[in-house]
Amino acid sequence: MVLRKRLIPVAQRRTMEELTTDLDLRAGDRPSAYSAFWTMLVLSSVIAAAGVVSDSTATVIGAMVIAPLSTPIMGLALGLVKRSGNGAGWFVLGGVCVVVTVGLLTSLAVPDSYDLLSNGQISGRTSPGLADLFAAMAAGLAGAIALARRDMAAVLPGVAIALSLVPPLVVVGVCLGDGAFVLALGALVLFLSNLVSLVFAGTFVFTVLGYTERPVADRARTRSIAAFGGLGVLLAVVLALSTALHYRVASWKDQVGRRAAEWLTAAPGATVIGVRLESTTFWIDVRAPGDLPPVADLRARLRGAVPDGFPVVVEVTRGRRIDVGRVGS
Repeated sequence: MVLRKRLIPVAQRRTMEELTTDLDLRAGDRPSAYSAFWTMLVLSSVIAAAGVVSDSTATVIGAMVIAPLSTPIMGLALGLVKRSGNGAGWFVLGGVCVVVTVGLLTSLAVPDSYDLLSNGQISGRTSPGLADLFAAMAAGLAGAIALARRDMAAVLPGVAIALSLVPPLVVVGVCLGDGAFVLALGALVLFLSNLVSLVFAGTFVFTVLGYTERPVADRARTRSIAAFGGLGVLLAVVLALSTALHYRVASWKDQVGRRAAEWLTAAPGATVIGVRLESTTFWIDVRAPGDLPPVADLRARLRGAVPDGFPVVVEVTRGRRIDVGRVGS
């Protein structure tokens, strides 16, 4: 009771009827609610697709603010607390299909030679980690508390941006259309982690605030919560492995860069511009005015720094310095 009063003062507490009106698309005027949901979902998907393809952060943020997917997802949480079906799951599933389809159609405009990972909007959503899960959980808690209070509606756009529900699904569609199935799976994991975090956070907050209508245990609700819990644990394991892999790859790239720089000390003026890992191949970008030291020396230096069997390629940019002199002299 003390926690409930601290989170939601009595004067600001919304009623169950108010929450149901906002989160249950089947409550009240159904045709109007359905029309608003699907129209905004399609438009936000198109905006997100345009932002992803053009690598425009501002455009993608606009799609996040408009996206209505958080409504049925929070409706799932409310349905679990009330132990009453509200059809929210079908709206979520249908919404996912619509957004992924928009992404698939958008992929038709992407050239076959286009490197998806060169696009920050795509690369940033195809390799999620534990930090994304923690951020989604915190955003879900903020969103659930804001929904339960009458004085915190201004928080909801920020929650929508933090959760990022539509852009990852657009990326799933774009990557599927381009045949990049591993990247598509990464973006799908990001979406699922956001979805599960939002449902967990909503269920927790609504239960703590006493929105449970019937205190008697219900097997169906228990099974549903257990299913979401199992999915959450699985996603946490996947994200933990992904995070560990990120750190490992960063360590490999750092070692390759340092040892390549040591190798180049025998070539005056040569420098390492960068190191990148594409698939299982390490690419070392080098700028050098002349010939490079023997490659065998680099191979020996890299032994033990990279996994056995990983190819290493040195890409050289040739150039020479020209002293133009003082302008006007």
